[in-house]
Amino acid sequence: MEIASNAQQCGRCRLRFMAIFAFLLAVLVSRAGAYDPLDPNGNITIKWDVVSWTPDGYVAAVTMNNFQMYRHIPTPGWTLGWAWAKKEVIWSMVGAQTTEQGDCSKFKGNIPHCCKKVPTVVDLLPGVPYNQQIANCCKGGVVAAWGQDPSAAVSSFQVSVGLAGTSNKTVKLPRNFTLLGPGPGYTCGPAKIVPSTTFLTPDRRRKTQALMTWNVTCTYSQFLARKNPSCCVSFSSFYNETITPCPSCACGCQHKNCIKSDSKLLSLVGVNTPRKDNTPLLQCTRHMCPIRVHWHVKLNYKDYWRAKIAITNFNYRMNYTQWTLVAQHPNLNNVTQVFSFGYKPLVPYQSINDTGMFYGMKFYNDLIMEAGPFGNVQSEVLLQKDKNTFTLKQGWAFPRKVYFNGDECMLPPPDTYPFLPNSAIFKSLPFTMFILSVIFTLIIIL
Repeated sequence: MEIASNAQQCGRCRLRFMAIFAFLLAVLVSRAGAYDPLDPNGNITIKWDVVSWTPDGYVAAVTMNNFQMYRHIPTPGWTLGWAWAKKEVIWSMVGAQTTEQGDCSKFKGNIPHCCKKVPTVVDLLPGVPYNQQIANCCKGGVVAAWGQDPSAAVSSFQVSVGLAGTSNKTVKLPRNFTLLGPGPGYTCGPAKIVPSTTFLTPDRRRKTQALMTWNVTCTYSQFLARKNPSCCVSFSSFYNETITPCPSCACGCQHKNCIKSDSKLLSLVGVNTPRKDNTPLLQCTRHMCPIRVHWHVKLNYKDYWRAKIAITNFNYRMNYTQWTLVAQHPNLNNVTQVFSFGYKPLVPYQSINDTGMFYGMKFYNDLIMEAGPFGNVQSEVLLQKDKNTFTLKQGWAFPRKVYFNGDECMLPPPDTYPFLPNSAIFKSLPFTMFILSVIFTLIIIL
């Protein structure tokens, strides 16, 4: 009996150890996936400012700031959720709305906007009546990246909360915040009380202060967002006819229902309409990626060299608005000119200026259309040579990392990059030509 009891205890110990190990591993993996060495401080911070008390609660201004340098929230926009700590209800909202009202049957007369324990909030679309708007609202949930446009990297709404307490001591902070933007990938921490926000009055002559402020920080992990990459990279060069394609099934080959570029199905009405679950409709390719980035080493001058960048959309159901492309390359510290993209250098935490962000020019090429003849944008970049480091050998002219819309793209294996022809042959060419010309001359004379 004692032996059996000891065996049971050992079995329980093993189960506990395995459970603890699995939990720690999951935490470490999620944190590792959320950490981005090119943007180590990037996050989305949600700030709640209680601006006034009501008979049974408060009115709060909620502001979402995107501090990510090159990851934005595209259409169909963000979705924010949380769980109330008590029995709170939302009496009204300005600049946003909940997706469901919930069961408000216990209320008579004045019915709340939402009675759900776990409300889900979305931004309003542009063009709503003026009395339903506040500053930085009503953009369909689209939020720009901080590095691309700080003025558009913010979204706000106002909420009136009831049954919530009417003082700093009685108000309980919401819990379990979730952020979708527009898919998974974000993990939000707990709400934390911070020093109250200070505001300027409209005439900017007097400061006022929020009655209470708390923050929620959300970080993104590509590992949590999807199993496979969402983009891939191909290479080519002027000195080699070989084109290095995207790796086969770079983005997974689970999308079996792809469509060939000449398929008659593409003429059907509604084929380009996005689905609620964001299911892509991909053009049949070897790599099966929605986005392909092609880097071509175009020209080699005495003091400069030139590369061409092309971005192609293979998703028939997606237009990419306010797109961003980040490249890491040792010569990006000497960018001389970018011809038809916007460009901004990004200096990561190690202060090495080898990373830059490309993005579309407004009203010109900031929109990548769905797959088809117009589903691509391209530009060229001119870089000044650094005499100490510049070389075309061993794939130096190609980027080390490429990100599209904040997600890292899959690069080809280094041993498949376009290689330089044997330099020894080129060095011996003048002498060889001289010998051949002498022989040819002697043959003619003789």
